[in-house]
Amino acid sequence: MKQVVSVSLGASHRDHAVETEIMGEKFRIERIGTNGDLDKAVQIIHSLDGKVDALGMGGIDLYIMAGRRRYVLKDALRLKEAAQKTPIVDGSGLKNTLERRTVRYLAEKGLFDFAGKKVLLVCGVDRFGMAEALVEEGAEVTFGDLIFGLDIPVPLKSLRTLSIAGRTLGPLVSRLPFKYLYPTGDKQDVIFQKYGKYYELNEVIAGDFHYIRKYLPLKMLGKVIFTNTVTLDDVELLAARGVKYLITTTPEFEGRSFGTNVMEAVLVALLGKPVESITAEDYHRLLDMVDFKPRFEKLVKVESA
Repeated sequence: MKQVVSVSLGASHRDHAVETEIMGEKFRIERIGTNGDLDKAVQIIHSLDGKVDALGMGGIDLYIMAGRRRYVLKDALRLKEAAQKTPIVDGSGLKNTLERRTVRYLAEKGLFDFAGKKVLLVCGVDRFGMAEALVEEGAEVTFGDLIFGLDIPVPLKSLRTLSIAGRTLGPLVSRLPFKYLYPTGDKQDVIFQKYGKYYELNEVIAGDFHYIRKYLPLKMLGKVIFTNTVTLDDVELLAARGVKYLITTTPEFEGRSFGTNVMEAVLVALLGKPVESITAEDYHRLLDMVDFKPRFEKLVKVESA
């Protein structure tokens, strides 16, 4: 049985493990949260190195994208360097492939057409593949990178301005402690009643779920959430606030949609190649074979507690 483990800076109460079969291979897929403790995450990765088939780093990106430029995050590099034998990925390979495919797949299958829709992508430098695909499909996209990442209430209205902001701030942001950029540990459980107008102005709220949740308004009637990592509790929260549709780019396993880092680690385990030699074409070819389907679910409005 192949073993894939995601070591996350997120809250440990979101931990989950499943056993499944993919392309005839049995897998045990597990997520271990460290409640924002970077040193503990490094220690766990080091202890698993050479003992599992692939590792994912959850709750953090190895780098941010600004156009075709990449800026490596200092804290993420510590996690990557803790694994010397086992391949470790952050999900960027799937954000650039699977998430692009998902936007097209939804339109082709008549499930959801982004053309003409107003979309708030909470962080575009984190999901540049999704950003480009949404624009290519004809969505009217607002990028919330400055709002959700830096608490600066300035929406970005084009890929060009997103790229300029990324190139301008990337060298500085990449050196900051990650906890200043993204909710980790218990901070993932806190919702601030702020920036609600950006949710109200858009029909679709897309991107990283913890950023979406960070300022989630009490009323989300008729909205569409397009994201990845959600638990059963997250789904109940969205339903209670009136979200109409939930779409996740990664498939559902026992009620849980794992992060892109987890699913990329699964593909890496199947490919059996060094991460550095894996190309986008490799991922596309394997995605055609495993036939991952996005989760598309109409939520039933429930009364919040």
